[in-house]
Amino acid sequence: MFGSSRGVEIKTPDQLRQMRLAGLVVARAIAATTAEVRPGVSTRDLDAVAAEVIRTAGAEPSFLDYGAEDGVGGFAGVTCLSVNDEIVHGVPGDRVLVEGDVLSVDCGAVMNGWHGDSAVTVFVGEPDPALARLSEATRAAMWRGIAAARLDGHISDISTAVESYVRGLTPTYGIVEEYVGHGIGSAMHQPPDVPNTTPRGGLRPLGRMGRGVRIVPGLALAVEPMLTAGSPENHVLDDDWTVVTDDGRPACHWEHTITVTPTGVWVLTAEDGGEEMLGSLGVPFGPLS
Repeated sequence: MFGSSRGVEIKTPDQLRQMRLAGLVVARAIAATTAEVRPGVSTRDLDAVAAEVIRTAGAEPSFLDYGAEDGVGGFAGVTCLSVNDEIVHGVPGDRVLVEGDVLSVDCGAVMNGWHGDSAVTVFVGEPDPALARLSEATRAAMWRGIAAARLDGHISDISTAVESYVRGLTPTYGIVEEYVGHGIGSAMHQPPDVPNTTPRGGLRPLGRMGRGVRIVPGLALAVEPMLTAGSPENHVLDDDWTVVTDDGRPACHWEHTITVTPTGVWVLTAEDGGEEMLGSLGVPFGPLS
């Protein structure tokens, strides 16, 4: 069923439970894939790990052939595997990982017609301390955004929480604005967009809460900040998919699919539903029974 005139899909409790099943498949596919990250492994090898987990679970990959027209030109992987200066949408292939690489693993799966979508950033070998801080900042910004989601709140509350957290950090990081979170459910990408910054102009204060689509029961969202070590300016490579930083500096990407129930926030792509992190942030945990 669909909610407001904005075309936002509102799920029933049973449909959210189906999304939870898809979310758990995604969580396990990402865990299996990241467990195989080491020097000498190709991104194609890692993609095959995720594909096996998804298909063994009886699900289908959300990303494979995404965007194809008449069977041509779709995404050629089960996962987006983005290395170093690749922000998002890295295509699995012959690239072999080496010590010191930064890798984001973005994965989606559909189960019984309902999607889950999540991403993590990991390191090949021992991480550079500065890059480890960048990844942790991205992960923490994602959780601040998730923690800001409340019934009768607005999408801009999430955006403001992400941006305010990042802008308060030292050193400073770039926030990618062109690629954002999104609604999710019977399709992987749906309205509304979930930006990682909030619109502002002139001398208006940073962000503005209480604007945009209202958060109601049955709305499911993917929250996914992408931060860069340098400028957030970016471009798409000739493969028409891979997005890289203009300055060649590294980027990190973290993502979870969430919903807000009458009792709290439920992270559909976290194995524990987000209970541990939400508790640490003082946010009620709200799984459906």
